[in-house]
Amino acid sequence: MTQVQTPKVVKKKLFSPIWLLPIIALALGAWLGVKSIRESGVEVRIHFPNATGMDIGKTLVKYQGLTVGKVVDISIDDDLQGVNVDVLMDYRSSPFLNKATKFWLVKPKASITGVEGLDTLFSGNYIGILPGEGESASFFEAEISAPVITPGNEGLIVNITSEKLGSLDVGSPIFYRQIPVGQVVGYRLDSSNKIIVTAFIQQQYANLVKVDSQFWNVSGISIDASLAGIEVRSESLAAILAGGISFSSNDGSIAAENRHEFALYDSEKQAFGGIEFNLIANGTESVANNTAIVFRGINIGRVTNKNLTNNGISLAAKIDSKYAELLAGSSSFWLEGADISLSGINHPERLLTGSVINFMPGSGAPLQQYPLLATKPEPLNSNKLTLTLNSDTNPGVSAGADLRFKQIKIGTVQSSELNKALTGVEYSIEVDSDFSSLLTKGSYFIAESVLSVEANLDGVAVKARDLSTFTNGALSLVKGSSNQQLANGAVLKVFASSNEADNYFKNSQLITRQLFSNDAADVVDGSPIYYKKMQIGQVNKVDWQRKSNDFLIDISIQKTFASLLTDKTVFWRNSALAINASLSGIEVEMSPLQGALKGGITLGLLEQPAQGRENQLYDSKFLALSQSTAITMTFPASVKLAKKAPIRYLGHKVGEVESVLLSKDLTELNVSAYLYGDYAANFNQQDASFSIVDAQVSLAGIEAPETLLTGPYISVVPGVSTQTADSFIGLVNKPFYNIDNALTLIITNNNLGSINKGTAIFFRGIKVGQVDSYQLIKDGTGVEMTAHIESQYKHLVNNTSVLWDLSGVKVDVGLFSGAQIETGSLETILAGGIGLATKDVTTADNMIEPQHRFSLSSAVDPLWLEWAPKQSATD
Repeated sequence: MTQVQTPKVVKKKLFSPIWLLPIIALALGAWLGVKSIRESGVEVRIHFPNATGMDIGKTLVKYQGLTVGKVVDISIDDDLQGVNVDVLMDYRSSPFLNKATKFWLVKPKASITGVEGLDTLFSGNYIGILPGEGESASFFEAEISAPVITPGNEGLIVNITSEKLGSLDVGSPIFYRQIPVGQVVGYRLDSSNKIIVTAFIQQQYANLVKVDSQFWNVSGISIDASLAGIEVRSESLAAILAGGISFSSNDGSIAAENRHEFALYDSEKQAFGGIEFNLIANGTESVANNTAIVFRGINIGRVTNKNLTNNGISLAAKIDSKYAELLAGSSSFWLEGADISLSGINHPERLLTGSVINFMPGSGAPLQQYPLLATKPEPLNSNKLTLTLNSDTNPGVSAGADLRFKQIKIGTVQSSELNKALTGVEYSIEVDSDFSSLLTKGSYFIAESVLSVEANLDGVAVKARDLSTFTNGALSLVKGSSNQQLANGAVLKVFASSNEADNYFKNSQLITRQLFSNDAADVVDGSPIYYKKMQIGQVNKVDWQRKSNDFLIDISIQKTFASLLTDKTVFWRNSALAINASLSGIEVEMSPLQGALKGGITLGLLEQPAQGRENQLYDSKFLALSQSTAITMTFPASVKLAKKAPIRYLGHKVGEVESVLLSKDLTELNVSAYLYGDYAANFNQQDASFSIVDAQVSLAGIEAPETLLTGPYISVVPGVSTQTADSFIGLVNKPFYNIDNALTLIITNNNLGSINKGTAIFFRGIKVGQVDSYQLIKDGTGVEMTAHIESQYKHLVNNTSVLWDLSGVKVDVGLFSGAQIETGSLETILAGGIGLATKDVTTADNMIEPQHRFSLSSAVDPLWLEWAPKQSATD
């Protein structure tokens, strides 16, 4: 029999998965549409003078090498004055498209100063962008040239003023010690006679430019040719081809800011050195900036500035440093131009170059201000100085040869002959009266070389002398260090060269002396000896003395400095590097390089005789100049003290610790120290006290906080005894020293409580004194505290005064009265305090003596607070 299966009924699904495909496609299409609209870019228009070098669809806009846009259209503007370039910018650049944003065309440019836009040779011209600030904009005027400071090329912009541009141009390098650190980026006329050169200094070198930096022109090759010789100088090949500017700075000066203005000097010689002063003119003289100051036909200075004053015209002038010795108090200046007369024209070149300021030297200390005369003054003295010169050989000088000082003729050689002993050559010379003041004790002459070549990192200098030097020779004066002028008939030396002169004085102008030291003082044979950082001698030999266990140091001093060797002379050894650091600052003193390598000794002078110690070599300058007195002190081993710790009196340094050693039983510190000579007599009394000052931190505050950085030091209080001592027992706590005529008190109590050293004494809430120290009463029955009342308040205290403890918080709880809480100020709660009240007016009858004893009450009687006598400071 066949069975029939029951049919199954299946319900139809409401949603088929196949519908997910069109939904996803629709969402993806919407997202792509939104993304396309969002990233379609921002269209801007840039106006250029012309479209040269730009193509539609090819010319890109780049920012630091990254493409941020592309040219999509180019059209002529409505005024036919340029072209409008439509650029489609990346949508992410919209925040940078503001009114101050700059665009410019970058294309290859080759000039004598270098090649710019080299990358465009491969990628084609492109438009550069420099983002700016301001409101959003869509139209921009293109820059003619790239901005001075572009992204990734930050630095310093300075303005350099000059009267002429010379060979400088955009791109001319800026040098610092012959290293290129920047370049000229532009120039413009500021007035009819002033040019402003804009220079860019790279960021890594911007700190080299200071507010007082000196800039000078190093363009091309400098040739100075005159009758005095020929001088050739050059900076570098780049400066020869493209021009250039060099500058120098003082490390300690303030750094210059953007757009700081500097003056451009014609040469390094004009930029540096010299002595500055003012010339006062009446205003009728034809003087301008850079008017030369001339002496005997040689330019020795110039006018640097011209200002109008109430009294006329003030001319700022400068004389070059190598001629600075010519300037004196009685020097004269007068204006001189071309001299036209029936006999001819003198100085005809001044008809074109303008007048010059003539100069006549004089005597006396230089002044800050001189009058500018209209005519040449009469000479002060017409008598010539006649001298004799001696030389071992004839260095090529004959009669008629010039005598010169810094290449200025000052006299003439009258004759040349062998001396009577036939051992050398003798010259008779005449020095013009204007220069007689230059001939001082210790002066000598050196024969000039006909040709000299000087080569160094700064360049090559070739100097050739004039025809007179070739034929007769010439002698150059080296002025002595003394101010004592020579009289007629004096005899001087002549040397063939500077080296010969140096050797002569080195071998013959020496004084020997011996010094003693406990150690070798870090000096060796040849160690230099200095006076005010100038080498005046050297160490000849260092020997150890076996018997005395010290060192004998043989030294030699140049005879020129013999006047320094007196009974007031002291010597000390130099440290290669001395650092004195304190809260007031850091002082660093470095020895000269030779002294740092080989050790060194310095000579100094005292105001008083050295008292037999002039041959002792001190360890330091302090100890030598102060003629220190040695003392010893003993402190507990728990004291923290280091070598070189100062000894102070009221904050003033009066000595220093030389050494700190722990005793053999480890219970004491044995301290060796020095008291400086000027102070020793005030602090070596038998009852003088020496105590340790270290930082003490408490609720009352921090005592001696400076020692947290500098370390503990020793405080000294002078004694009154007539007996002196050199050994003292040091104290751990600093005693109170009554320096301001304060009133001292003794306060007694059963216990110390919260009172401590420094606890204040208050009168009506005003601090009038403090506790200085405390100790147990000898019989152990209580505590006594030494305190003082400041001098301006001591009239408030008499034998009717009472004192009570203000410290902490007092709580009085009664069964029926309730709780009473008494508190003082926050200072007395934390640090403690003592209250003071006085019942009667202070008179001669109730006035107390110093060290008067008061007992300290634990609480205040309300009646005390009502006392209000009218005290008078004169009572």
